Amino acid sequence: MSIQKEIRKKTLGRAKRIVVKVGSSILASVERGLLQEVFSCLVKEIAELKRQGYEIVLVSSGAIAAGMEKLGYKTRPQSITLKQAAAAVGQSRLMNVYESLFSRHQQMVAQILLTHDDLGNRRRFLNARNTLLTLLELGIIPVINENDTVVVDEIKFGDNDNLSALITNLVEADLLIILTDIEGLCDADPRVHPDAKCISLVEDIDSDLESMIGKGRNATSVGGMASKIQSARKAARFGIPTVIASGTRKEVLHQILKGKEIGTLILPKPDVLSSRKHWIAFNLKPKGEVIVDEGAKRAVVQNGKSLLPSGVVKVRGNFDRGDSVSCFGPRGKEFARGLVNYSASELEKIRGLRTERIEEILGYKYSDEVIHRDDLVVL
Repeated sequence: MSIQKEIRKKTLGRAKRIVVKVGSSILASVERGLLQEVFSCLVKEIAELKRQGYEIVLVSSGAIAAGMEKLGYKTRPQSITLKQAAAAVGQSRLMNVYESLFSRHQQMVAQILLTHDDLGNRRRFLNARNTLLTLLELGIIPVINENDTVVVDEIKFGDNDNLSALITNLVEADLLIILTDIEGLCDADPRVHPDAKCISLVEDIDSDLESMIGKGRNATSVGGMASKIQSARKAARFGIPTVIASGTRKEVLHQILKGKEIGTLILPKPDVLSSRKHWIAFNLKPKGEVIVDEGAKRAVVQNGKSLLPSGVVKVRGNFDRGDSVSCFGPRGKEFARGLVNYSASELEKIRGLRTERIEEILGYKYSDEVIHRDDLVVL
């Protein structure tokens, strides 16, 4: 047995709770709308895995595509309001398809619609986790989608690749599988280069993978391969491996879990983040920026220290105490994110000063640290 095969079998053999993300590119087409045969095969396979003892969380795109079909659109709407309307019309149809097909296998499903705010608020994040874990305990398969009908920026910037990576933390999954319309991560865009070869194993997700892939999309999909790499990178920081594979391949999930060499397996990072630090790094949108000197950056990155006011050079943005901020080094590259102990206006007054002068300048002191190391994540 080759080393790569051995790594696959060992890595995938441990997976029991799996997040499966399936994209619009394989669930629907402009000409035919929702592809019933694809849904049928996917549902049948997931139901069989469930009977074998796997716990499956399904992150499914397709609401806008389903709405496009019902509304007679042949291209993805450009305006936000039309996208929201298509999502509103299509989401009920999408869930109706899943409920109907899963019921044939005596399997219950539950619809979960999430926004970035749901995962960015710590209390709502934990509430969502409790709901999902309870559903899994009851043997119910959650079907998750972004709530595109109400959240403007999620339609414009978000995609379900990113959502699926955040769900791995939410449910403490063992594996993320992203099903798409190509064989996996290739050394070139296969739509442009027919001789492109699929990369079977990626051991270092932090290597410059984006430079080798294309940005191809179709009329019903949102995320490209770069989005899938970014999602795999987020899952890797939580210690979760990712497989990117073709959703059109017969029994693709069974083959992946048997360790067959299909698609691309991306291994997790050895320096695993805790659930809370993963939430800080990837679920929160930074409200501002803190630029620090080289000494402060080195103390944080190399020595695991907290960020002190003496190392802060510049403050950007309008943030409050407890908000997420990005930390930039002197060369302008973001190297960390964390929860700040002072507002932007307060930090502007104490930046560059030693800790013992905080109370003298402000008249009070919340903390010795601008960002405590327990609330600070090195990227």
